[in-house]
Amino acid sequence: MARSGQRGSTGGSDRSPAAGDWLDPVAAAAAAACQAPVDLLGEYLPMLADAAVHGRRPDAWELDAVRELGGRAAAGGVGARRAVELYLSAAWRLWRELPAVERSADPEKVRGAAEAVLRVLDDAVGALVEGHQSERREMIRHEEALRREFVDDLLRGDADVSRMVARAEPFGIDLGKSHQVALAAPRAAGGATDRAAVVLERVVVDRFGDRDVLVATKDGRVVVVVPSRAAGTGSPAPGADVGPVLHEELGRLGSGQRWRVAAGRAFPGAYGVARSYEEAREALVFADRLDLDADVVHARDLLVYRVLGRDQAAIVDLVRDVLGPLGRSRGGAEVLLDTLQAYFAAGDVATAAARRLHVSVRTVTYRLARIAQLTDHSVASPDQRFSLHAAVLGARLLEWPARPLPTDP
Repeated sequence: MARSGQRGSTGGSDRSPAAGDWLDPVAAAAAAACQAPVDLLGEYLPMLADAAVHGRRPDAWELDAVRELGGRAAAGGVGARRAVELYLSAAWRLWRELPAVERSADPEKVRGAAEAVLRVLDDAVGALVEGHQSERREMIRHEEALRREFVDDLLRGDADVSRMVARAEPFGIDLGKSHQVALAAPRAAGGATDRAAVVLERVVVDRFGDRDVLVATKDGRVVVVVPSRAAGTGSPAPGADVGPVLHEELGRLGSGQRWRVAAGRAFPGAYGVARSYEEAREALVFADRLDLDADVVHARDLLVYRVLGRDQAAIVDLVRDVLGPLGRSRGGAEVLLDTLQAYFAAGDVATAAARRLHVSVRTVTYRLARIAQLTDHSVASPDQRFSLHAAVLGARLLEWPARPLPTDP
């Protein structure tokens, strides 16, 4: 650490700043006091000694070396504050330990040496912090890339299981346990999902603990992974609660944005997260296509739609054969289809359906009679009612009649 010796000595002492032996205890004391690695000082102390004796400012390459030390501190987990404390501690210890021969009774000389040391200190600390921040930004970008890749693979469910388990550990996810996925999506375009993710991460950690939870954004939605049991307890799975908890917190954002939250069921294992995610994603799609007003939907309540959607050819035939004749009505199929949907949603009560539709009870009964006339299916017959109801659900899934029914290839 005695590079300053190459610049010569002021003479008259065997303990000149040119000889670096006295700098080592200064470095060791500063490192011990700050609990920081001593090698983060590099050639910083000889730079200060040169400034005190010769008034020399550091060269560009010397500051580059300090900048690299700042990056090394960040990579080693040493915070910027502790690194700066190390440099400040080393500076005042060096000033106190300067050999007496280098001190002077001349106030101007002392003032000049102090100013030179402070200039070097300012230059070095600036370079140190710059290097630390640059490395931290690079580390954050790298961590975010790893997190995005992990979330994509986790939700896709097609990655190597053993490797996935190992990758999940740094994120606090034990894929041997059961997990549930909930999705939060803005009801209109332009929702601030990044801000929502930050808010939801806080409430999720408070509610479920900081293990086996994950909050991320994907495809314009906030993805929340929670354990199937409350962290640290043997309480029942909070599957029915996660949706309302998230929606309540989203309502506090104050942006006026309306959100819909869909919760999948909990499943165990590495593929359980992907399965729950797929259920939550489908629940959002179904809720939109069925024009559900509910802000919180659960996949378990929409399983019938999954059954209907798995055999598209069969559901297309059902809609075409049962509801297709409604297109011959004067107002088109949409009005009669809405009437059927309101009637079934009202528990087969015409008066309640009329209130939903804002029409008279006579209008509802007339439309039901017209439906029976056109389709040969009456809501009064249990078998025919089931076919009508299934066809109505299928029509909503297929977005018919707004969109034409798919044709056979």
